[in-house]
Amino acid sequence: MKIQRIDHVGVIVNDLSATKEFFLDFGLEVKGEWEMEGELMGYAVGLNDAKVACVGLGMPDGQTWIELIKFHTPSDEEGIQKSFANTLGIRHIAFAVDDIEAVVAKLKKKGTEIFSEIQQYEESYKLCYVRGPEGIILELAEKLNK
Repeated sequence: MKIQRIDHVGVIVNDLSATKEFFLDFGLEVKGEWEMEGELMGYAVGLNDAKVACVGLGMPDGQTWIELIKFHTPSDEEGIQKSFANTLGIRHIAFAVDDIEAVVAKLKKKGTEIFSEIQQYEESYKLCYVRGPEGIILELAEKLNK
């Protein structure tokens, strides 16, 4: 048995349009859009009467996707819960970038919450964390000495 690659990461959102726009502004492109519902969908996710809208986003030359998923039914009663760095579970999505200063400036101009200034980790990386729509945390990493 051989694992080939990470195929995609699913992110559940309430505002599919705003989150899609955020990732398009960030530099990803739409790889696909679709809706699903019915018995197979409910069986696959373990929910009754599941109906979703999805947008697959990725890098122009990459294989891995971020799949944004909006559940029309059933809805989440809890709503968005703001998480912190030590909250259990998946906390962020990391992106390798070429020019972290330019990316952060672009995101600031769009009103994105930058919750850590650009920091240098040893002689290997510049890092910064930002929070997009729906509380999604992105880690930006620029490798030094390429």
